Amino acid sequence: MHEFREGDASLIAFDNSYARLPERFFRPVQPRPVAAPRLIRFNAPLADELGLDLDALDDDALARLFSGNALPEGALPVAMAYAGHQFGNFVPQLGDGRAVLLGEVLDRDGRRRDIQLKGAGETPFSRQGDGRAALGPVLREYVVSEAMHALGVPTTRALAAVLTGEPVYRETVLPGAILTRVAASHVRIGTFQYFAVRGDIDGLRALASHVIARHYPELAEFQDPYPALFRAVAARQAALVARWMSIGFIHGVMNTDNMTVSGETIDFGPCAFLDEYDPRKVFSSIDQRGRYAYSNQPGIAQWNLARFAETLLPLMGGREDENVEAANEALAEFGRIFQVRWLEAFRAKLGLDGDEPEDLPLVNDFLALMHRGEADFTLTFRALAKLAGGGPDAPLLANFSDAEGAADWLSRWRERMSADPRLPVERQAAMEAVNPAVIPRNHRIEEVIAAGMAGDFAPFERMLEATARPYEERPEFSAFMEPPKPEERVARTFCGT
Repeated sequence: MHEFREGDASLIAFDNSYARLPERFFRPVQPRPVAAPRLIRFNAPLADELGLDLDALDDDALARLFSGNALPEGALPVAMAYAGHQFGNFVPQLGDGRAVLLGEVLDRDGRRRDIQLKGAGETPFSRQGDGRAALGPVLREYVVSEAMHALGVPTTRALAAVLTGEPVYRETVLPGAILTRVAASHVRIGTFQYFAVRGDIDGLRALASHVIARHYPELAEFQDPYPALFRAVAARQAALVARWMSIGFIHGVMNTDNMTVSGETIDFGPCAFLDEYDPRKVFSSIDQRGRYAYSNQPGIAQWNLARFAETLLPLMGGREDENVEAANEALAEFGRIFQVRWLEAFRAKLGLDGDEPEDLPLVNDFLALMHRGEADFTLTFRALAKLAGGGPDAPLLANFSDAEGAADWLSRWRERMSADPRLPVERQAAMEAVNPAVIPRNHRIEEVIAAGMAGDFAPFERMLEATARPYEERPEFSAFMEPPKPEERVARTFCGT
């Protein structure tokens, strides 16, 4: 491994705060070189946002950089330690088994961002795995994470994707690839659990101080900042999951090691978006009991936060019974915040101005009609926006099997909208700004992966372009707005690890 330089200047101005923590927080590790790295895609706008000086690099140099074959000056690569509840079962040591944190940068807005190679080879946490990633999951995460960003959802980002020129062995032999992921940080609830299960109070305190300095600096002056830290993390998670629900997103694996304290969406293994609305929908092939179904996501987030609260209790300054009571109150507050955020999101999706008592039943009854009629989640809300702008009823009513119930609901909706001072065109614009026309539909992602496996990345590029402006209806991307045909439906998604 050698330092990677272009001219005399460092390409990436690293400032590695996590690597300055005690070494029990991580294991120093070097990315494993690969045979023949080839660039699939480089996210130049994100690189510019991060302040990276990479304009002079050609595709070969970028491939070496983002495969780990060339280590940039100032990188301090580590594999992070963490534990986690996986499908409710606690594993005391997980850690980065196939990811290497190269380091951190301060972006052009002064925000600290992690740069991580995912699929960079074995680490001390690999647990007999090869530490590599297959091409399919890399393409999925690139597409979905960038689409989530375009949809306005807090998320990790994709900076680059590289073919390794080496096979990986799963059920079959697959082409290997590496994703470069950018995150506000990779600290998870499971990171706190790693120290809590070991009774490492000093480690917990150091981790909490790191998180406060990085994500919640306003809490630094609190005499007892830990209850406030819990409430801040819970509030961000409530807002995040409400956003997921509003766009029909199903994470698929909401383990505590997949839940960041920064409030970003992370780890897009078996994730998927609803086509027809079904609150009990599950896509993940490993979620046999529906633990992480669409409608379960708020409750699971609250369960995960309860585990986070348990790790903070030893740090709190009050009596144990007082600390437990405060944590329970904060958990209840999560539920209240989530309900407010969820109703705000769906009120906006229905074009409801203000706050009226009938709004919650109006939203719930609309969703119930959609469920009975197996209505497409994205297209139905988009059709309602057009109706709000003065369009005919028929395109919306075509989504429902219960015509009488739908007509009754429309009457109630129109009565609720009658006091709205906005012009119809203004109302439609507001609704279309929160109801996407394009989402990364599951069958389209599968097409991208199948083409990529055959060496054709044109569909991948096309889908990235289509999902980059999801609230616009662009005729050249009309195919991406269409629901799957019966034979195109995706019933199961796979983690891909």
